Amino acid sequence: MHILVTNDDGPPSNQSSPYIHSFVKTLQSAGHTVSVVLPHQQRSWIGKAHFAAQVIKPTYFRPGTLHQDDGATHTKPLTAGDCSNDDKEEWVLVNSTPASAAQLGLFHFFQDRGPVDVVVSGPNYGRNTTSLFSLSSGTIGGAMEAAICRKRAIALSYAFFSRDHDPEIIAGASRMSVRLIEHLMSKWDEGVDLYSVNVPLVEGVEGKKVFYTYALQNYWKSGSSFTEVEAEDEDDPAKKEAEIREQEELGSEKAKGMGEGEGEGRGIEKKHARHKHRHFTWTPNFSDVYQSVEASEPGNDGWAVKEGLISVTPLKANFMHVPGLQGELKL
Repeated sequence: MHILVTNDDGPPSNQSSPYIHSFVKTLQSAGHTVSVVLPHQQRSWIGKAHFAAQVIKPTYFRPGTLHQDDGATHTKPLTAGDCSNDDKEEWVLVNSTPASAAQLGLFHFFQDRGPVDVVVSGPNYGRNTTSLFSLSSGTIGGAMEAAICRKRAIALSYAFFSRDHDPEIIAGASRMSVRLIEHLMSKWDEGVDLYSVNVPLVEGVEGKKVFYTYALQNYWKSGSSFTEVEAEDEDDPAKKEAEIREQEELGSEKAKGMGEGEGEGRGIEKKHARHKHRHFTWTPNFSDVYQSVEASEPGNDGWAVKEGLISVTPLKANFMHVPGLQGELKL
């Protein structure tokens, strides 16, 4: 098969994108033609966004040693027709989103390699289960973009339980993912636009059972997912992303209360609002997700991953309407 791979974590990095290189190499070892186009940096939680009016400027990544972070990015691609480059692998990086990467990979790159059979977005660094994760997922967004371009698509996510990236466990997850992708492609249900697959990063994952699941509907219940910070306290985005992943790992139950002094004087009516200048960082309370999973019945995607099982969620590329509400709405 010709498989187009994208993700939302960017090029290989032990800190922020630890699974993509192993997965691509495993696909290649299974005999597949693999074309890779990725965001040039971390784009998690961006959904199916495109950056309107932005000029997309590709760069070209040449992978290095597996798990060693020694790949190199170049401003120009390898020269076509130069036989000395025939054995050199090159991926495309774009200064945009997973959805844009999927479109560009389908229609503007790799045209000499034949039609793409399936787009795989991932493996994501972390699970994409339940509506709270899935609705914001750049990984699912990349697959969704391919699906609305009428291509088969699979969003692949690895649910980690430790950020100690054991190469053997990652390799097992990659092998299992390739087997599952091959199975889904051979028995694709024509009513499915894309599948969201979640593979737990655990020992013996290749022997774990695989279940069709539904996406658990859940909601934020802890109030704001943002924390106020002073302007000078802003952190580097990559550092903030690492902190968010650490919170996901620990299932933090940080309280989200009203800050001291907020709400005072609400009884005094003012003609115009006055604002305190503040900055905000995104600090979601992932315990809302885990508590909803604990309270749920078996059969959903969150339950499957919690039990150490592999979850396959068939999806349509749309926002489903609520049945029973139709016809003219009279005011």
